[in-house]
Amino acid sequence: MLKSLFNWKVLLNLVVAIGVFVGLVWLTFRWLEYHTNHGQEIPVPNIVNKSVQEAIKILDDSGLEYEVDSFKYDPKYRPFQVLQVYPAPGSRVKNGRSIQLKVNPRTWARVEVPDVINKYSGLAFQRLEQVGLKVGDTLFEPSIQKDAVLRILFKGNPVKPKTKLPRFSMVDVVIGSGPMRNISIPNVVGLTVKEARAVIARSMFEVGLVEHEDGSKDESDIIYYQDPAAGDVRDQGMQIDLWASKKTPAELSAKIEQLNSIYRMKVDTGLPPIEYHEIPAHQEPNFDAPPAAPAPRKENPKPAEVKTSDAPKTITSKPTATNENKPKAPTNISGNTASGNKTATTTEKPKAKKVVVE
Repeated sequence: MLKSLFNWKVLLNLVVAIGVFVGLVWLTFRWLEYHTNHGQEIPVPNIVNKSVQEAIKILDDSGLEYEVDSFKYDPKYRPFQVLQVYPAPGSRVKNGRSIQLKVNPRTWARVEVPDVINKYSGLAFQRLEQVGLKVGDTLFEPSIQKDAVLRILFKGNPVKPKTKLPRFSMVDVVIGSGPMRNISIPNVVGLTVKEARAVIARSMFEVGLVEHEDGSKDESDIIYYQDPAAGDVRDQGMQIDLWASKKTPAELSAKIEQLNSIYRMKVDTGLPPIEYHEIPAHQEPNFDAPPAAPAPRKENPKPAEVKTSDAPKTITSKPTATNENKPKAPTNISGNTASGNKTATTTEKPKAKKVVVE
């Protein structure tokens, strides 16, 4: 077996196989060097702080590919300014290598408007701030949805939910201020159903039941009856029921009378009006103590009259008569006081005392 192994034919085949193997390996590496441009490297040019248009032109001239990525907007830099480059400037890369550019966008990244329609205003403001939108003016509009968001305006135009706006954009919010009171019901009799819907919506009411005489849903049918009646006063948001037909209201007078007997109340004005009389409230007895009697007045006596002269002065004093000392007039049997022609007993007045002053 060993003799056969060292046979010259076997050794020749072995050498040929080794030579073929080495040749294939050498050809493979040569092909890889040619295909990958081994040893042929291009330095990455410095394109930081240049505009994206200039950077793309320089990379095209250098034989390098590029990928542009909008970086986070920074107001300190110019729009479309190259902020970062990867690989870094000065690095050596092969021809055809893709260079990544981080570019400052023209404005903030766009965000979607959240769906806050018919939501409470406090929650809506919070949602808008979370996505990066700022609330500008708050407008109030009459609506049955009090404190609810009715519309969102951007530069005066309404925007729908999921509309993309630049981040930190200013939006105005329209909020319901509550229903209006005592609004006159419009007259829609004689209009088509489509026209009546528009009139009712403009008057801030809602369409309730719409009954078609033939059972169809034709919007061109003519309204021949409505409830509440035209001219009645209702609050905003109340429903107005409609009856429609292809006939005119004049042709449906019997039907209208039947509906009037159901939906229109008749007030009998022949009965006398009811009078209401106020009953005085019962006064409770007063148990307060009676007022005290006034004290009798005391009359001071007049001072004595004093006369001065060269002669001895004489002071004459007259006693003052009170009701107690004053004699009463005599009365006769009939109880009348004696006066006039009737005789009456008289009493002598006391004489004044004379006082001599020397």
